[in-house]
Amino acid sequence: MAEPVTEPRFRVWTYAAPAIVLGCSQRALREDVAQRLPPGLDLQVRPSGGGAVLTGPWMVSASVVLPLGHPWVQGRLSGSYRGLGQLHVEVLAQWGVAASAVPEPEVALANERLGPVVDWACYGSLAPWEVVDAQGRKLVGLAQRRQRTGVLLVAGTLACRPDWALLCDALGRPDDVPAMLRRTVSCADLRPGPWDAQRLAASLREALAQALEQPA
Repeated sequence: MAEPVTEPRFRVWTYAAPAIVLGCSQRALREDVAQRLPPGLDLQVRPSGGGAVLTGPWMVSASVVLPLGHPWVQGRLSGSYRGLGQLHVEVLAQWGVAASAVPEPEVALANERLGPVVDWACYGSLAPWEVVDAQGRKLVGLAQRRQRTGVLLVAGTLACRPDWALLCDALGRPDDVPAMLRRTVSCADLRPGPWDAQRLAASLREALAQALEQPA
């Protein structure tokens, strides 16, 4: 995004090892979090907003860079998530995982149904068009960054259940583990059996290529 974005581009990837990624507004927490990390665990700060994320082999991530005039990013900022959220719903349905993207007017009620939010964690609350199961538990988290050159959309899908205790301990919030367990769900929880994050990534890559008319 250092130069004007002239056409959609995307990447889909998985993770070999766990890491904690802080939102840009949490930069001041980096030193304290680093002191609590187990040896060898990586710590990063991303350029987009939102709360802390625990990445790892349980997650499939995608980033999409769009020109300012692309249909997905027209209108209100929160509406920019709709296209990517709905695409994830369609991909997950192919895998037998029933999910839906939460429309903006329903977000407040959806958050209330699951009890107090965990406001420091990306997966501790819901935002418009994030993807949930029938009980309203978060399955896909979304973030974005807007610049004069274009818009970056980022998504993370929980293929398997993360180690929420690892994240909560690192942020100095061990008491939030039950809330994180209550507010989230993974693909493996919804469709039992071995889950291959690489195959899920391939399905997502194919869907993005078709939706954005780009090579897979």
